[in-house]
Amino acid sequence: MSEELSVRLDGHVAVLEIHRPPNNHFDHALLKELADTAEELVATGDRRALVVCSEGKNFCAGVDFAAGGVGDTPVRTLSAIYGEALRLFALPVPVVAAVQGAAVGGGLGLACAADFRVAAPSTRFHANFGLLGLHQGFGLSVSLPAIVGRQKAADMFYTARRVTGTEAHAIGLADLLVDEAALRSAAVDHAHRIAASAPLTVRSMKATLRADLLAALPAALDREIVEQNKQLGTKDHEAGVSASLARVRPSFTGE
Repeated sequence: MSEELSVRLDGHVAVLEIHRPPNNHFDHALLKELADTAEELVATGDRRALVVCSEGKNFCAGVDFAAGGVGDTPVRTLSAIYGEALRLFALPVPVVAAVQGAAVGGGLGLACAADFRVAAPSTRFHANFGLLGLHQGFGLSVSLPAIVGRQKAADMFYTARRVTGTEAHAIGLADLLVDEAALRSAAVDHAHRIAASAPLTVRSMKATLRADLLAALPAALDREIVEQNKQLGTKDHEAGVSASLARVRPSFTGE
């Protein structure tokens, strides 16, 4: 295991922590390690629930597009990244995400791959794709509407506005709202409540509840890759990234 991911075992619960502070940007290698480790934990040990968390100010800011996070072969890179995303969605045991700070772009996608999200009032869920001139990714096309409903998901996508932890709790995006200092412990406690139920039954329940989502994800991910690849070469995407770096509102031309 690399220095960028750690595991702590707590009875029937495993806590997986990402160590890329402060923003915990991911790439294919990190997501693969996360998926590999999670699959191994639930296959070889008596792990009945997982907690995903991260070190630092923000839960996850997704892929760092400003730093060339998709490289010179975006279709191949995005396909690899979203392949790991699909593995995380398909984990057989429930996953609880402890979301501190910001979950932005693909980081929001990572949070929505979990079955439950624990947030603080200061948490920010941000589908910022519209401000980057980029189609949403990481399966959010189907995962976010499944969580908050089609209308609220459309609002988050089209306006690219930040949703606070308080609002997220009100619309069902955050399942638990706690003080920031208690965020991690609340996520672990919730995982232990899940782990107290009959483990084979919980796995069966999750398989049933996730069946429609898992059936829809491959086609959604394929479309996201195609659309993102198209938009990565546009002037609007260039303007969005430049504005993000300068911390100003972008001005788009539709080109």
